[in-house]
Amino acid sequence: MKGDKRWQGRSTPQSSRPRLLWQPLREKETTNQIASRFGGNPGQVRQWKRQMLDNASVVFDHSQRKEKEQQVLLDQLYQKIGQLKVERDFLARKFGLL
Repeated sequence: MKGDKRWQGRSTPQSSRPRLLWQPLREKETTNQIASRFGGNPGQVRQWKRQMLDNASVVFDHSQRKEKEQQVLLDQLYQKIGQLKVERDFLARKFGLL
């Protein structure tokens, strides 16, 4: 029964996920209690907790952000080099240097 509302999954808004994920990390409540309080699935809460713990180092790893910024700068420089080459070739043909 695909069209039936009972069978459609409920999604948790992105804005409430950090608050929801903080609860299992504090370990004051069980996963089932947290899931019932937030209206979610215990398996999904466990999966999010596992993902959060596996990727926690990324939050504090500034090298990835720096690498991305450097890659953006490098892409801009390559674009500028390409533009300058086109302009040089155009001017060289225009004045018969090539």
